[in-house]
Amino acid sequence: MADPYDILIIGGGPGGYVAAIRAAQLGFRTAVVEREHLGGICLNWGCIPTKALLRTAEIFHYMHHAKDFGLTLEGKAGFDVGAVVKRSRAISAQLNAGVGFLMKKNKIDVIWGEATIEKPGQVTVAAAKKPAVLPQNPVPKGVLGPGAYAAKHIIVATGARPRALPGIEPDGKLIWTYFEAMKPEAFPKSLIVIGSGAIGIEFASFYRSMGAEVTVVEVLPQILPVEDAEIAAHARKRFEKQGIKIFTATKVTKAEKKGDGVIATIEDEKGATQTLAAERIISAVGVVGNVENLGLEALGVAVEKGTIKIDAFGRTNVAGVYAIGDVAGPPMLAHKAEHEGVICVEAIKGLHPHPMDKLMIPGCTYCSPQIASVGLTEAKAKEAAFEVKVGRFPFIGNGKAIALDEPDGLVKTIFDAKTGRLLGAHMVGAEVTELIQGFVVAMNCETTEEELINSVFPHPTLSETMHESVLDAYGRVIHT
Repeated sequence: MADPYDILIIGGGPGGYVAAIRAAQLGFRTAVVEREHLGGICLNWGCIPTKALLRTAEIFHYMHHAKDFGLTLEGKAGFDVGAVVKRSRAISAQLNAGVGFLMKKNKIDVIWGEATIEKPGQVTVAAAKKPAVLPQNPVPKGVLGPGAYAAKHIIVATGARPRALPGIEPDGKLIWTYFEAMKPEAFPKSLIVIGSGAIGIEFASFYRSMGAEVTVVEVLPQILPVEDAEIAAHARKRFEKQGIKIFTATKVTKAEKKGDGVIATIEDEKGATQTLAAERIISAVGVVGNVENLGLEALGVAVEKGTIKIDAFGRTNVAGVYAIGDVAGPPMLAHKAEHEGVICVEAIKGLHPHPMDKLMIPGCTYCSPQIASVGLTEAKAKEAAFEVKVGRFPFIGNGKAIALDEPDGLVKTIFDAKTGRLLGAHMVGAEVTELIQGFVVAMNCETTEEELINSVFPHPTLSETMHESVLDAYGRVIHT
């Protein structure tokens, strides 16, 4: 067995590789075990390549609306699905290589294979059962391989995988997960998206923007279930205006393959059924943590609802074993995993970091229109017995939004009426995934309405909608 590491991290995704870099910065001898590809799902199959696809869809949309901007476009706008996918995959490959460079730069050992924790302080790495990396990503030079490794602290950062609906298991051909939806060999003319969370809505938006007939089926009463109901309703109207068909309070009970397509049976809350036909189905009903085959059960590590139970600093119930990111529970977001990794490593170092406050974690959905939020929804704030002041400001009152031809949007802010504390902010519209961080910083700094009202926002910018929403909550709105 090689000399022991101070910290060994199982999983090289956003949580794992960021934790490794922070550990190296703090002087720990550090290693990362990875079985497939550095950067994890986010970089290779999720956050980054989907944004590349959505950027393509955005440009394609503008091509079809060139005349709205006084422009002319010769001929009919079209696309090459192979080239679209190739661009997306090339971006992932570039960033994957970048993570490998960061590992080398920070003198972090990369161990290629699948890890099992034999006991606290000891990990066995076996050869990976799956192909080690994506076709365009060669195995990095200088990595270690299967063997026995020792570490004082072991951090599990194995991420999550798509959840399958019973009886509607993806087959990679007619019923897709986000893996297949990310790289279609041919573009489907019609598809059904099961689930209207961030993943489902982003793919629905992409495929609809590129010309497919899209139907979304959501089992809960509203789409985007974690978002504020008013924001979700606004988004739904925009999606339906674009031609996306939406069924809520409806479940898919069966999916039959027929020829080159599928027929889905759906059932609403009253028990009424009907069938929908499409070329493809995308199953986007959430994810489940990768907790299997790690040795957790034998160690007695507490697992609940498919994720590892941890405290505010990533510690499990077994000394020396930690967990971060998706495998450690919701919200299953890359930026949450990264920050959780930093907190965990700094706690190991004894730096007394602030524990994770999940209310301060922003959520972003990169569809058209974009949706972004942080903190409590109006309903949750009232459930928590807050007396609230609520401000709203529509994009139609903002000069920059009109100039961008993006007048459909809404910013909603929620304050504690007694203290002026900002409890939550919710946005739908152009570039709100960039704007939301202003409210995130405000909440982290414990800013009240007074500081926000007295802040000067540049003109003309979309950010002025944020200021106006705050003003509206206190009866001082200017531009409506």
